[in-house]
Amino acid sequence: MWIVRSVRIDDIDALFQLAQSATKGLTSLQLDRERLLDRVEQSTFAFSRTGISPRGEPYVLVLVNTESGELVGTSTVYAKTGGYQPLYAYRRVESDHQSDLLGVSQRRVRLDLERIHDGPTEIGSLFLRGIYRGEGRGRWLSLARFALISMLPHRFADRVIAQMRGRANSDGSVPFWDAVAGRFIPVDFATADAMSTISKQFIEEMMPQHPIYLELLEQGIREGIGQVHKETEPAVAMLKTEGFIGTNLFDIFDAGPVISAETQSIHAVQRTRHCIVGSVVNQLNGNSTQGMVASAEDGFTSVLTEVQVNGDTIDLVASDAKQLCVESGSPCVLMTLRPDQ
Repeated sequence: MWIVRSVRIDDIDALFQLAQSATKGLTSLQLDRERLLDRVEQSTFAFSRTGISPRGEPYVLVLVNTESGELVGTSTVYAKTGGYQPLYAYRRVESDHQSDLLGVSQRRVRLDLERIHDGPTEIGSLFLRGIYRGEGRGRWLSLARFALISMLPHRFADRVIAQMRGRANSDGSVPFWDAVAGRFIPVDFATADAMSTISKQFIEEMMPQHPIYLELLEQGIREGIGQVHKETEPAVAMLKTEGFIGTNLFDIFDAGPVISAETQSIHAVQRTRHCIVGSVVNQLNGNSTQGMVASAEDGFTSVLTEVQVNGDTIDLVASDAKQLCVESGSPCVLMTLRPDQ
């Protein structure tokens, strides 16, 4: 049986092994064991604390096979971006210029370095081992984050962003990095991107503070701004079906797009229903609905299963109730995985 649940301290070895198998472009997982353990500890505290205000802590989820104990995927919600270390992004700005003397006009496009201190919630660090992709597991692992947001709305901001991985060549090189940031930060892309998950101080120290005018860049580089890596295309498509839209913000290293949605407008959030467990049965009889059922009884646990819906109550089979640590009368949430379900 598969479940998506909150990470635990004793998951660290399996999670570290999973992170090592992720591609280098997924830099939010390129952490050494000590720093990954620190993230897991922060997440464990985040799920256990009782305060209501949003902070910058990560809420880490993992996809686990309960029979084998194998941990095969992970995703994260970062409650709030910015703070002590701001969120850095390039903002695309257009401006019109003209000369009466020359009788000419021109529209220019530039990238301004922006620092966002009191920012939105961010979703990221989504990774699933390749052999387990399909059968809805990736969508479940991604959308479980919105079930969590629906269960604890006071812990998250009123807007959610996702920074999508930018375009890269087949040899691993990143065109925008080579043309822009790499000229000012004399290390390779992977090193800089991985270090930015630990400390962003070097960005402030090394990145140019003046605008980058796109007219100074080669056409291929300009066209790549806002394009995503091939491996990221399915994730972008899914989030857009959930109501995310493009912004004028881009990653400062690979020019990947930042997409965004108002939290309460996200379709998955709107599809999440707060319910009460009615009956716990050995077998469902009659019409059933497939969906993700989640409980906060032990941090966060969700199952992808069939339930019977009766108004604001749902009937569960006993094996699901056991995984969710719920019984008759327990609160839970129900989400269908697709907008058309």
